[in-house]
Amino acid sequence: MKIFSDAAMAFFSQTTGHKAAVRTAYLLEGAETVVWNDFQGRIELGGHYRGSVTFSAPRGLLTHLLLTMGESSYTDASHRDVVGEITNQMSGYARRHFGEAMDISPPRVITQGEGVAPPGFAAAPFVIPMLWDRYEAHLVVRMGKAGSA
Repeated sequence: MKIFSDAAMAFFSQTTGHKAAVRTAYLLEGAETVVWNDFQGRIELGGHYRGSVTFSAPRGLLTHLLLTMGESSYTDASHRDVVGEITNQMSGYARRHFGEAMDISPPRVITQGEGVAPPGFAAAPFVIPMLWDRYEAHLVVRMGKAGSA
C-alpha cells in the first residue's frame, strides 16, 4: 500500500510544491466503498496477488490542482486528465517496485457505476485518506492472493 500512497504523494509534491499528508488507513467493511468522490482512476493488479487500486478525488481538489498547475480549463475532461495522471504515476511506481512479479493494467478513469471491486472479489479494501491543502482524497486498495476470492 505504501508504494501507491508514495506515488500519489509524489504527484502532489512534484506538481504543486506542496506535500499531501497521508492519514490513518482503515479497513472498509461492506461490498462497496463509501469514500467515492467526484472523479476516480484505477489500476488493476494481477500475478501472485490480484485486486485494484483506485484513486478518488473531489472536484474541488482537482480544480485547485489545475489552478496550481497553471491550467485554464476546468472541464470534466480536465479533471479526468488529472486523475489519470495521478493513477498513471501510481502505475509507474508499482511497475518499478514490483517488476514482473505483478501484472499492472494501464490506468483508466472510471465512473461510479463501475464500482471499486473486481467482479467476484471478496477481499475488504483498505482506505488511505490523503489530505492536500484543505481537501481529502482517497486511495482504495483491494488486494488478495491469486486464487482466493
